[in-house]
Amino acid sequence: MTTTQISPAPGGLTLDAVEALFGRPLLELTFEAAKVHRLHHDPREVQCSQLISIKTGGCPEDCGYCSQSAHSKTATRSEDRLSVKATLEAARNAQAAGADRFCMGAAWREVREGEDFEAVLDMVRGVKELGLETCVTLGMLKESQAQRLKDAGLDYYNHNLDTGRSYYGEVVSTHDFDDRIETLGNVRSAGIHVCSGGILGLGESMQARAELLFELASLDPQPESVPINALVPIEGTPLGSDPTVDWSEMLATIAAARILMPRAVIRLSAGRGEMSEEAQALCFLAGANSIFVGDQLLTTANPQPSSDAAMFQKLGLNPVRRG
Repeated sequence: MTTTQISPAPGGLTLDAVEALFGRPLLELTFEAAKVHRLHHDPREVQCSQLISIKTGGCPEDCGYCSQSAHSKTATRSEDRLSVKATLEAARNAQAAGADRFCMGAAWREVREGEDFEAVLDMVRGVKELGLETCVTLGMLKESQAQRLKDAGLDYYNHNLDTGRSYYGEVVSTHDFDDRIETLGNVRSAGIHVCSGGILGLGESMQARAELLFELASLDPQPESVPINALVPIEGTPLGSDPTVDWSEMLATIAAARILMPRAVIRLSAGRGEMSEEAQALCFLAGANSIFVGDQLLTTANPQPSSDAAMFQKLGLNPVRRG
């Protein structure tokens, strides 16, 4: 495979510099990241989001990791969009359970005008009225659609880059890396905060991981929220039999992300349920300061709320409280 050549970022960051971070001894990298984290954040605070699927399954994209792709035969079935009423009830429950941001995901290739989008706008307005931060992930969208979401009160738009530019075509073929970059630009132009990260364990090289962080850190301004996910292999997807990511790889990526994006909120995201408390503790030390709470992410299990509360108590961590 031909390696994509990436030019230096406007601020002087180079891909070589990012690769050098991954080459450092893990504990040294963690120590440096912890120092950076404490310069910009309260190390005892953790932002807590809850994610629900408002439209599950039947997505026309062929993302190799996703159980919701219509190209894969998985246990996930296509379901109708949730009603606004049901979504707001879920938001109230999430708020009562300690979440301060409510994230709504739809298995769409792109946002289309019509009844579904109008419902999403109503959901955003309703969640905002509850006093929660609002986030949606709806696939690709135009600048005019991003502006409508902003006008409805949207705080964050999630659109992950997933992996490095040179490896992207090995994971997805129904759109390309620059489609993702374009959507992030439309989000930013509308004045919405950017939530964008990636997934480890897609068969990518260490260079591809460095490319991912290079691209994220080179966005101007950098993303306010950066979720770091580990692949949760799902039977029936092209990556369903791939091995899980070792905790040390998650730790190194979070530490590198913290050094490269010191002001961002770094989320220890999918795959956390497969990590021990000790491994999670090291990730918090290295600069992770956000998690998803609740029993489930979009289609995969999440650690139980009671276990998260017990871990926070052991580590002296506090969920961010809004209002």
